[in-house]
Amino acid sequence: MQSLHSVDLYKFVTQKIKKHMTIQWVLLVSFLFVLRANADGAAFDVRRHLSTVTRYGMVNHAASDGIIPSQVSNECTAIHLNLVARHGTRSPTKKRLRELDHLANRIGELIAAAEEQKLSIDRVPNWMWGWRSPWKGKSKGGELIPKGEDELYDLGIRVGERFADLFSQEYHPDVYVLKATQVLRASSSAVAFGMGLFSGKGTLGHGNNRAFAVTTESRASDIKLRFHDCCENYKDFRKKQKPAVDKLKEPFLEEITISLLSRFGLNFTRQDTASLWFLCEQEASLLDITDQACELFSSDEVALLEWMDDLEMFILKGYGKSINYRMGVPLLKDVMDSMEVAIKAHEEKLPPGSYEKARLRFAHAETIVPFSCLLGLFLGESEFLKIRNEQPLDLPLKPPQMRNWKGSTVAPFGANNMLVLYNCPSNSSIPYFVQILHNEHPIPMPGCGGTDFCPFEVFKDIVAVPHLKHDYHVICNAKPEAVDHTPVSGRGKLAAFLRWLLWE
Repeated sequence: MQSLHSVDLYKFVTQKIKKHMTIQWVLLVSFLFVLRANADGAAFDVRRHLSTVTRYGMVNHAASDGIIPSQVSNECTAIHLNLVARHGTRSPTKKRLRELDHLANRIGELIAAAEEQKLSIDRVPNWMWGWRSPWKGKSKGGELIPKGEDELYDLGIRVGERFADLFSQEYHPDVYVLKATQVLRASSSAVAFGMGLFSGKGTLGHGNNRAFAVTTESRASDIKLRFHDCCENYKDFRKKQKPAVDKLKEPFLEEITISLLSRFGLNFTRQDTASLWFLCEQEASLLDITDQACELFSSDEVALLEWMDDLEMFILKGYGKSINYRMGVPLLKDVMDSMEVAIKAHEEKLPPGSYEKARLRFAHAETIVPFSCLLGLFLGESEFLKIRNEQPLDLPLKPPQMRNWKGSTVAPFGANNMLVLYNCPSNSSIPYFVQILHNEHPIPMPGCGGTDFCPFEVFKDIVAVPHLKHDYHVICNAKPEAVDHTPVSGRGKLAAFLRWLLWE
């Protein structure tokens, strides 16, 4: 290629970026048409609209609708896999169990009050008479349920089959590393996944299972998978911001509450509506019951309630504030370090079994949501640039408008991000690439021009480095006014992006 003057180079790069953005607009329009067609052509299923309480099997295809994945050459070989997964479907936590018991008493009080006032009770749903929580009598909660075990077990089988060459070596805990938080539903998920991944590769029992190691770190010091528990500034931010989020949701809850009162004749409060929605989520997701609490709400009301949950997740866990995801830098650094080590091992041609092939982590929504934000997922090009320049994003659009940010897609039970490191020897100048799979499907990276298959050095310089310049302990422990939020210089990242554009 002839050398280009700066003006010509500027024009060339501009054309390339416009080309990528045009493709993304076409894909976005296609995506919206697919969603609209699905909405028009399929019966409404509330189980697909439960935000982060949605089961994995209900939506694990959603991130790929309308997206044309990159065609990875057969000459490219996966040499390392990073997995960050949320635990599978779980029972309600101890605190929410008490809320459901209180709801049972509250429903009884509302019916009794209506009878006392001689109001018509003909419209009261039959299931409400004498209703008790399905979990009544349980003193502990939050554990992985059988549906959640199945989700992670099946995921382990699929990952093993998809990357058969990567997992072909004899098991060793230093080659295939499984890590989980100390919370039991996360470690149980790691065990279920490992049973699926290593199924048939051992000598234990009729299924030829094998033992494998799952390591955890103390909740008090786990800054890689439970960074939110150790980050004082984040906990302060969340405590102060939660009432404002509740206030933001208040008029919409009020609107739905008035509708419930008019339909069923019971004097519901906003808190009653919120608790009934929570009951709907638990019944539908855990028990596949959709004709009780969920039937209280119209499909439009379900969409609005789902949006309110998504809105709270956006503000308190997602792109709403940079500390939400910046506190995840230890995890991002761990991912990047593992890929650097894998590249070094591949370059040095180390013998099989002497270096790590996969690092598999099992945690929580509070882990995978910030991690997805660090990767820039579910953003358009312009939104990604705003994040890079420390500019706030608009809140997720209210239904019926379309939005990318949906808890049922971003972080359902069992949600996962896989970063697959490939070696492509035919590209001697750029031999290593990263592909991100969200819920097992390729997902565009706005930091890499909207592609799902990105040169490793570009991914490192454009996506990772701007975050890795921040120090976790400064982010989480320094006084807020002392934290430096100055954007990192873009010179190195621009150079990396130019190399990629010119290579294409």
